[in-house]
Amino acid sequence: MRYFIELSYNGSVYHGWQIQPKATTVQEVLEDGLSKVLSDKISVMGAGRTDTGVHASQMFAHFDTDRLFDTDDLVYKLNSFLPFNIAITTIFKVKPDAHARFDATRRSYLYRVSLKKNVFTHRNAYYLKQPLDVDKMNAAAKILFEYKDFQCFSKTHTDVKTYYCNIMKAKWFLRDGEVQFTITADRFLRNMVRAIVGTMINIGLGKIAVEDLHTIIQSKNRSEAGYSVPAHGLYLTEVVYPETIKL
Repeated sequence: MRYFIELSYNGSVYHGWQIQPKATTVQEVLEDGLSKVLSDKISVMGAGRTDTGVHASQMFAHFDTDRLFDTDDLVYKLNSFLPFNIAITTIFKVKPDAHARFDATRRSYLYRVSLKKNVFTHRNAYYLKQPLDVDKMNAAAKILFEYKDFQCFSKTHTDVKTYYCNIMKAKWFLRDGEVQFTITADRFLRNMVRAIVGTMINIGLGKIAVEDLHTIIQSKNRSEAGYSVPAHGLYLTEVVYPETIKL
């Protein structure tokens, strides 16, 4: 049987999602937990590959096993076994060909910028001392809808077939002393959200004009875009699938 597992994690101590040598990752810890609880060698495929330090309030992965178990019981046992920074929400059966990565129809991210020093959020939000012009940043966010090719925001030397992404939502708003950015698209390039946020912060600080974003995107050149903001302020918040994947 194939199962989907929904989880959340604080990525502060992890070197991203994907397994890599000599580094602790979320995928490695999850596979180890599933394998021990089910007494079976389990491999998982995630919906995406969050980078070092990035968090997820909602992530999905799929795994295969011929072991029989109660899904609610497995959720309970895994949450008892896994460290405090990884939490399992649900586990459910899906069709044999359902794929956590390729069947996702859209993904959403949140980026948090703290405008004041906060001892409780300094590891979970990017502290910026300068004030930001949120109206200009939202004007820039609307420009994103005019384009599909976002190579200028992609990490260089990335092996992808296309730089095309369909952005469905992009907006800045104020909440609890923070300026937060939400963005939804059918897919994202590596480092794309952090590069967009860094570019728009430059707009919010008055370093570049709103209209300059057109030139940046059309350049298809990463060096033309803004800096990549720190990973600890970024959260994968939603992954959406068609209902047809479920059994």
